[in-house]
Amino acid sequence: MVEAREFVAKAISEIKSKVKSGSAIIAASGGVDSTVAAVLCHRAIGKNLTAIHVDTGLMRKNESAQAVEILKGFGLNVKLVNASKRFFESLKNITNPEEKRKIIGGLFIKIFEEEAKKITGADFLVQGTIAPDWIESGGGLRDTIKTHHNVGGLPKQMNLKLIEPLRDLYKDEVREVAKHLEIPAAIANKQPFPGPGLAVRILGEVTEERVKILQEADLIWREELEKAATEEKIKLPWQYFAVLLPIRTVGVLGDARAYGYTIGLRAVESFDGMTANFLKIPPELLEKIAIRINNTLKKDINRVVYDITNKPPSTIEWE
Repeated sequence: MVEAREFVAKAISEIKSKVKSGSAIIAASGGVDSTVAAVLCHRAIGKNLTAIHVDTGLMRKNESAQAVEILKGFGLNVKLVNASKRFFESLKNITNPEEKRKIIGGLFIKIFEEEAKKITGADFLVQGTIAPDWIESGGGLRDTIKTHHNVGGLPKQMNLKLIEPLRDLYKDEVREVAKHLEIPAAIANKQPFPGPGLAVRILGEVTEERVKILQEADLIWREELEKAATEEKIKLPWQYFAVLLPIRTVGVLGDARAYGYTIGLRAVESFDGMTANFLKIPPELLEKIAIRINNTLKKDINRVVYDITNKPPSTIEWE
């Protein structure tokens, strides 16, 4: 386990020695990893850091606006780039999850390089990459479990020099560093969210219509679990999200035949993300949530399923 105080001092020193009098940009999603990396870099180089949040159109509902406010709250210079049209266009007709991740990673870097050209002396790109990202992305003697967009999605030739201050940390260690940096618990304990966003929670082709459906179902799932946890009916999961399956099944809407999508729900308990157990949720709570999802999205969803698989044999994410 990393000693947070010692790690922070060393990381700040290393960032200063790399960037020197130059400037850097950071890919800032608003999650705990990129927020910790941003705060570390801000303490190291101050105004010479620009936090860039790219709205890919693949975030959870209202998340981009919330991320920008969070980052500004730490005194960072933040720029919001709306690139949703570019991402949807690049993902058109793409169904393979590894291809999705690599396309998204490549476009991320392209956008950051474009933005870096607008900032004097911006030669460095900071990322919140952590150990599971590169471990699961494979390389050397390691099998590729799934390519993380900030690792395997990076192009071979980059104009920016990469800085990854959290590269050797696991999620629980990042949370300890966040606590030491006095980052609020709401962010420090924020559940993991994949870099490619909802693109890897929509199995099959990613479209704006499918993203909107998933955003609504995912919001309902998260709201109901958080409410149940507040009421002490369940323990709040380590990670919880919805996925949209690429199949349609027969259902009933009023007196008519319906043909709708299926939503899969996932909630797991874990320590560092390397292993996980599904959360045993009371059946009556699952029923309540399924009814709310179906009633809210009755034109699009007619079936809800709950994933009861541990990691291993599955991964936490579906793609």
